[in-house]
Amino acid sequence: MTEVLGYERFAAHGGDWGSTVTEQLARSHARSLVGVHLTDVPFWHLFQKAADLSRDEQRYLDATTKWQQKDGAYALIQGTRPYTLARGLNDSPVGLASWIVDKFHAWSDCDGDVEKSFTKDELLANVTLYWVTGTIGSSFLPYADFVNAGALTWTIEAFKQWAGSTSVPAAFAMFPKDISRPPREWASRFFNVQRWSEMPRGGHFAALEEPELLVDDIRCFFRPLREKGRRHATEPLEA
Repeated sequence: MTEVLGYERFAAHGGDWGSTVTEQLARSHARSLVGVHLTDVPFWHLFQKAADLSRDEQRYLDATTKWQQKDGAYALIQGTRPYTLARGLNDSPVGLASWIVDKFHAWSDCDGDVEKSFTKDELLANVTLYWVTGTIGSSFLPYADFVNAGALTWTIEAFKQWAGSTSVPAAFAMFPKDISRPPREWASRFFNVQRWSEMPRGGHFAALEEPELLVDDIRCFFRPLREKGRRHATEPLEA
């Protein structure tokens, strides 16, 4: 963004793995970010349980534990046996479609009918992208990287959080049928939360399912930061 495209300051948005990437940008390049917009608190913060949890935070963590036990096996196999799973999915278009569409069905605001949220063309386009490129296996690698990360990685990340992401303005758009529904106080432990929006509908794949709601919230958050970012870019850097 800065060296190739020439933007001294920019904004970032993400959800799921994208929220992790967005947080990493805020941690490593805080002075370049005018703000970050997320649809969830990155999942790995679940391993940072504090001793002073509120009732809502404890309820959220309990619900997340139950969800992991009931519906989280996909992440474990993608993280521990990514290539074994990929071989089977790359060999069967029906198997690949089942693996992917199951997530759209379970994680959207569709009341059990996936076509209430996504058209057949949208679902098939998504599956076909993985099929013709043979990239379902590479899509599993972030899970494997997370599972195999060592203590040094997390020590460095803890320092980056202290130095970066907690200073960058952050906004959250919370969709009611997402797989993760943290309370605001949980997000505030890790981010400088300046906007918190409870959306009227939508699920995990918000950009595809409810694009207008998501874009409106992104615009509302970044609009007042845009001019502030311009002013900041003209100020001399401190030594």
